[in-house]
Amino acid sequence: MLYLILFAYRAPLSEMDRVLPAHRQHLDTHYASGHFLMSGPLVPREGGAILARAASREEIDAIVARDPFVLEHLADVRVIAWSPNRRVAGLPQAWFVDGAVHTPA
Repeated sequence: MLYLILFAYRAPLSEMDRVLPAHRQHLDTHYASGHFLMSGPLVPREGGAILARAASREEIDAIVARDPFVLEHLADVRVIAWSPNRRVAGLPQAWFVDGAVHTPA
């Protein structure tokens, strides 16, 4: 299952930037584990987003709970389970935990 993790900043950017190195280390850990597929700030920089994959919502919730932005109460987080059923050619099938996804011709 794929998950969209959406962060809405609650603090000024100066506070977000103070914790940013720890947040990036958290990201690196979960890129290495294979959970995170892509991430980055929203434009304008009022929050951020992560595309993640995991076998369960509980697994993602546990990862999100350890994010420094969450631990320091600097962001509100929304996790959305997402089950895409179509993809562009070339997008890795390995991203899709639940099986086949149709690639339009």
